[in-house]
Amino acid sequence: MSGARQIFTRPARLAVIAPYLWMALFFLVPFGFVVKISLSQSAIAQPPYTPVFDLAAGWDALMAAFAALSLDNFRLLISDNLYVLSYLRSLVVAAVSTAILLLIGYPIAYAMARLPRRWQPLAMMLVIVPFWTSFLIRIYAWINILQHDGLLNKTLLALHLISAPLVWLSTDTAMYIGIVYSYLPFMVLPLYATLAKLPPSLGEAAADLGASPRGAFWLVTFPLSLPGIGAGVLLCFIPIVGEFVIPDLLAGSNSQMIGQTLWLEFFTNRDWPVASAIAVVLLGVLLLPLLIYERVQRRQLEGGR
Repeated sequence: MSGARQIFTRPARLAVIAPYLWMALFFLVPFGFVVKISLSQSAIAQPPYTPVFDLAAGWDALMAAFAALSLDNFRLLISDNLYVLSYLRSLVVAAVSTAILLLIGYPIAYAMARLPRRWQPLAMMLVIVPFWTSFLIRIYAWINILQHDGLLNKTLLALHLISAPLVWLSTDTAMYIGIVYSYLPFMVLPLYATLAKLPPSLGEAAADLGASPRGAFWLVTFPLSLPGIGAGVLLCFIPIVGEFVIPDLLAGSNSQMIGQTLWLEFFTNRDWPVASAIAVVLLGVLLLPLLIYERVQRRQLEGGR
């Protein structure tokens, strides 16, 4: 029995350790290099920063390299309005986009969950179908739709809703349209997964107790769907903060999001240390909603007990 137990427990231990090894090798180690570069100084060299750790140079050279690291790049991010405004704009755009996605995605997910069982897979497939097309192709399609003589202006003119073509492209409106279109499935799917698990008997019980359909929704359905709302909000908010392609192709150039600023520092200015510092701060900012969500989930589990 002991030999058989060891046979079964060893794979179980390996299965538990494997995700931590994966995270350490493919996240923590690369992130450690990014942190090191963010503490370095820009240089016209290859690689374009100093100091460079050289293990073959000996212990003294390694200690000197550690001593040369500084927080100057992080001080620059705080003192320069370009970076501060880029972070703030990214957070505002992500918050507004996530709110719009929730307002649009919740009714869609609710309707999908209330469909007959045989129609729900078809509804889910219709939500997932856009993923089958390349992301860039979909964004370029929106460029054609929103341009001066595009499909949107032609439709509005044909319906006599406008007298002259409107400017859609290279505006924040176009950016929000592209973001909402691209991230809508990330909001709908977790909401649908949560709402589909709620038994219809809960609404019937609330109605038997005298609650109106609207009251039953706000008192029963909506509170029970909060885990799905939290998951959908995180799945949309976090990647939107660092979004680069959609703002770069659809939005104007008056104010940049932090993803565009990072790309500019890395590829145009060739300032790897500042770009790495931007990435480190961005990760720290995005960890905050994850920690809040995790703490709320833990409190709910403790309260349920």
